[in-house]
Amino acid sequence: MARYVFGVTALLLGIAGLVLRDQLISEWRLPGVTAFIIVTSVLQIIGGLSLPFRKTTRAGAIILGVVYLVFALTLVPDVVADPRVYTTWGNVFYGLALVVGATVAYGVASPSFTHATAVCKAAVVLFGLCNISFAIEQVEFLARTVSLVPKWIPPNGMFWAIATAVAFGLAGVALVVGTNALLASRLLTLMLMVFGAAIWIPMLIAHPTSHGNWSEGLETFAIAGVAWVVADSLALPRDRLDLNP
Repeated sequence: MARYVFGVTALLLGIAGLVLRDQLISEWRLPGVTAFIIVTSVLQIIGGLSLPFRKTTRAGAIILGVVYLVFALTLVPDVVADPRVYTTWGNVFYGLALVVGATVAYGVASPSFTHATAVCKAAVVLFGLCNISFAIEQVEFLARTVSLVPKWIPPNGMFWAIATAVAFGLAGVALVVGTNALLASRLLTLMLMVFGAAIWIPMLIAHPTSHGNWSEGLETFAIAGVAWVVADSLALPRDRLDLNP
């Protein structure tokens, strides 16, 4: 199921990129922006369609991994230009989180279990660092996070903004050190799915022409898919893929 969620969100990101003619999660500034959007959107569609099926999982994972790594690299110049602004670093970690999803999907589908173990262990640690970054970014932009929480959810937006920032931080540490990593990844999946359902779907319905809503909404579901893929890999029998210490 995890590969379906990650694959479908990749597919939707590709379709949205083509329809909106926009870079939803990248910042390509070299000549040929239109061609870049079209090519990467089509590749996301192909990769997203390939990922759920066992015979094509590895091919789909390679395609998505390369695309999302390129996306992350297009955001690096912002870090170089102004490294003191954390959002520039945070954007790179969002892209790297998607690379993790593709990497773990490839590793689990690999016939070489030893190779899969090494690849997935490194990817899980990277995903932990990404979640620590998400926590930092939520604290830095606390007011915006508060504003995103629907008014009907008790007790208030500030409570949930702080609670989710703490949750990202604790989950990130758990994934990095390998303690309760399976539980952390499962809770991350649930939390991000709730984010998508409670925040971004209503916002997309209310403002369907907002490119920002499509970008952040689909990216939220994509990272939820990554957390799910990571959780599934951690839940594999120890003799199949030993990721837990």
